[in-house]
Amino acid sequence: MSLYPSLEDMKVGQMMQAQLKESVYGNGTSAKENGSNASAPPEEGRIVGKPSGYAMHRAGMAVPVYPSLTHYMGLDVPSDFDNTVAVRPPANNEVTTFNNMMAPLSGQSVGLKRAQVTNSIRELILCKDKDGKVGVRVASVNSGIFVCLVARGSPAEMGGLRFGDQILQVNGTVIAGYSVDQVHKLFRKAPVNGISVVVRDRPFERTVTLHKDSSGQVGFQFKKGEIVSLLKDSSAARNGLLTRHQLLEVDGQNVVGLKDKEITAIIEAAQSPLTVTVVPVHIYEHIVNKMSSKLMKNVMSHSVPDV
Repeated sequence: MSLYPSLEDMKVGQMMQAQLKESVYGNGTSAKENGSNASAPPEEGRIVGKPSGYAMHRAGMAVPVYPSLTHYMGLDVPSDFDNTVAVRPPANNEVTTFNNMMAPLSGQSVGLKRAQVTNSIRELILCKDKDGKVGVRVASVNSGIFVCLVARGSPAEMGGLRFGDQILQVNGTVIAGYSVDQVHKLFRKAPVNGISVVVRDRPFERTVTLHKDSSGQVGFQFKKGEIVSLLKDSSAARNGLLTRHQLLEVDGQNVVGLKDKEITAIIEAAQSPLTVTVVPVHIYEHIVNKMSSKLMKNVMSHSVPDV
């Protein structure tokens, strides 16, 4: 069973699979019936070099079996996309994949790679800056310790710590059930170098890949970073984006603490497809409950992560 990052990727992927099947089996059947070998010229009435979504009526007119991709589902699809996904010989007919997913539309998206949420466990080795700080603040949620601030330019940012990561261990000490003060104390007492931090990658978060339509819209509205409404038949609606969820990242860039107009500018500047990372509002509010908006705006890292 194939997996896809978006509904649009699935639809285009299925379309390509149907084209490939029709091309391979259609040509194979005709050759067999004619008693010819594989190198025989194609039967009259079949277009060579075009996706098999094009078929010929007996009258000789080309009729598209599938809709034009440039108008497919209202997406802003490049004009040369037909050539990109045209059926190729079997040795080279696989579409672009990402993280074991079929992604004919999104496979080259840098934002998808930046925003990947694996929910896996990883170890980071951090150090302290010249002021003796790692650059992280945490919050306690359901007896777990979660990152609520990663300071701009800090060792924590450079080490790959992100908002929403759950910290499991600090220098071998399991911190489940610890208070916020106890965790901060562990960091203060840690050596300058070689601080081992084991985290689970953003367990409450999920990513949704969206495709802009011809007017550059993805189909949702937000207020103070919270998604408040979805446009019917939009990419946001098709791909399962939910209201009462907080925007955390756009193409992997942290937007926590930014004003709505700043987030809007980032979304407008992003290439299609783009990926948003969200978390349920009640979880977000619990994490940032005691954080000042000024601190999140001025201290929080909003840099674009490396791929």
